[in-house]
Amino acid sequence: MGCLTIYKDNYTEATAVSNIFIDEYMKDANDAQLKVYLYLIRMMNANLPTSVSDIADKFNHTEKDVLRALNYWEKKRLLSLEYDESNSLIGIHLLDSNKPNGWNGMASPAGQKPLAPVVTLMSATSVPDSPFSIPTPEPGASASGFSVPAAKSAPSVLGQKQAGDNPYEKPSYTLDQIKAFKSSEETSQLLFIIEQYIGKPLSAAEIRTVFFIQDKLGFSMDLTDYLIQYCVERGKKDFRYIEKVAVSWAQSGVSTPKEAEQYAYKYDKTVYGIMNALGKTSAPTKKEVDYINRWTKDFGYEMDVIDVACERTVLSTDKHRFEYADRILTCWFQSNVHHKSDIDKADESFRRSKAATQPKMSASNKFNQFRQNNYDFDALEKELLSN
Repeated sequence: MGCLTIYKDNYTEATAVSNIFIDEYMKDANDAQLKVYLYLIRMMNANLPTSVSDIADKFNHTEKDVLRALNYWEKKRLLSLEYDESNSLIGIHLLDSNKPNGWNGMASPAGQKPLAPVVTLMSATSVPDSPFSIPTPEPGASASGFSVPAAKSAPSVLGQKQAGDNPYEKPSYTLDQIKAFKSSEETSQLLFIIEQYIGKPLSAAEIRTVFFIQDKLGFSMDLTDYLIQYCVERGKKDFRYIEKVAVSWAQSGVSTPKEAEQYAYKYDKTVYGIMNALGKTSAPTKKEVDYINRWTKDFGYEMDVIDVACERTVLSTDKHRFEYADRILTCWFQSNVHHKSDIDKADESFRRSKAATQPKMSASNKFNQFRQNNYDFDALEKELLSN
């Protein structure tokens, strides 16, 4: 990695950190992620030079850890990373932590300018003599924020992005990439631990899956370790299953073992709670999970509402219970039932509507609404006498 030089117009003896960062982001970040983000701000304020390797050495982390931390903060929309055509990191845009959803990427909405500093990794070949002087950027480079000489070495396998591709699709890694991934001491230890969990040596395809989880999904070593433990504890050692769980966590923004534990607990508690309420003891099928996601995510129902629907379903039918419960919850959703207290109102409205559609009884004959039965009394008499 080349030397990164961070500049700012005014030097200050203190490093200012947003309260939003402390209140909303700091509690979920791990050690490496916090150190990298705070150190970037510190070096920016002091106009001091640094590099990915320097940050890694200072905090006793690997360069991959630093890149993962940058990818983590990009997912949190506190910064965005810019890559050149060879997938080398060339720029970092620090986004305003008070408006984390304002921009996610290099393009600003409706042509507006970013509110936060821009970190531009320039192609300069040397570091300026004074860290407090602002170098003249090359054509096409941004003149604001911090300037960083580009790395001379080949780009790291990790921390790369392919423009326009699916972030959750496993790439076709080359043998050289797999070899480079396995050669790391940290990775070798992780693969050894995974083999102990699985109970057998990993195949080439399984190593590619681990590589994908770390490289493309951006999982840390700790999160990857927790992922494997989570699946193995549930009797799932198939790497296709492990990959699906990893993608699901990534799509849900899970980035730490703590977040994964909370996500898994909520998922398991909800799914299996509903399965038990409907008298199901087997593992849920995909269709059943789709129903549950529809009730909890699309309709936004809490368990107390779903429990009432499940109770009525069990009392009414022994078959197709998910379909029956879905009709109840869909009807409630269309009737603007949001909480358990709204169910009685919906029931009363349904009774009134049903009563209004029933035919009125005639005053002369209250039994006109019933169909009259025609009996053959002669045939009945013959049948009785023959017995």
